[in-house]
Amino acid sequence: GGPHLCYAGHTDVGPIGDAAAWSSDPFGAEIRGGYLYGRGASDMKAAIAAFVCALGGRLAGGSDPKGSVSFLITGDEEGPAVNGTVKVLDWLSERGEQLDHCLIGEPTSSQTVGDTVKIGRRGAMNGRIKIHGVQGHAAYPDLADNPLHHLVRMLSPLVNETLDEGTEHFQPSSLQITSIDVGNTATNVIPAQGTAVFDCRFNSLHRSRDIERWMRERLDREGARYDMEIRVSGESFLSPPGPWSDLVAKAVEEVTGNAPALSTSGGTSDARFIKDHCAVAELGMLNATAHKVDERVSLDDIEALTLMYRKILERYFGD
Repeated sequence: GGPHLCYAGHTDVGPIGDAAAWSSDPFGAEIRGGYLYGRGASDMKAAIAAFVCALGGRLAGGSDPKGSVSFLITGDEEGPAVNGTVKVLDWLSERGEQLDHCLIGEPTSSQTVGDTVKIGRRGAMNGRIKIHGVQGHAAYPDLADNPLHHLVRMLSPLVNETLDEGTEHFQPSSLQITSIDVGNTATNVIPAQGTAVFDCRFNSLHRSRDIERWMRERLDREGARYDMEIRVSGESFLSPPGPWSDLVAKAVEEVTGNAPALSTSGGTSDARFIKDHCAVAELGMLNATAHKVDERVSLDDIEALTLMYRKILERYFGD
């Protein structure tokens, strides 16, 4: 029955990095000095536990919700994200099951737990630009075609021209060159090719195909031979502020005394898939130690987030 509130999250984590640098077992879930240490504590196992406890407390405190609550918990968010949430959403559609709203437990908080609620995300795409030239002796450049000279000129407009000035809810789009690779071990040889790697985070003014077209128009000006491979992690989206985000924000304010900021900052999340099915909002732990050595969350913050989730449930089902 409706309304149907879904809580979404993931249990997979990023690599532990240098295990010797950890002050405790990365998967030991050690409680020390008022903190829970362990990989995934922030991103985002503690939030999943908090919602389980919030729902348990809600059910123990009275009648069943007048509607439905579901958990969409997967193990394929930190990687390619093809065998988790996407396939569950396809399965739901095949069964004719409708989500009305989704709360995602990604670590959204910046300074204090609950200070930020995500209502959208920037799009993300990355790729590799390979420039082809002709190898030759550096003393005879007229007999070669230096791809690195082409590469420098081709990258210049990509990093110096502005994609946009941002919007009310999004910061300006950004294209960053993250690596330039040649593999040339000689100082007197013009290489046959050079490669640049880029990462672009773009707001709701663009789709990934628009960014690709914008890039190719500028790369083509040089007239050099090149190949460009692109991988799109997700398109930009916004769940416009409204009743759902208001409900979440008011529940947070009831616990903390402060209204959270509605933000679209950060990387990608499974919200990029779920937003095609229902309105989404993201609320979770502090993100300061996510993916870091000694990832940890405050026990007080776990309790506070559990209470926020409980208030959301109460408001959603009209308690």
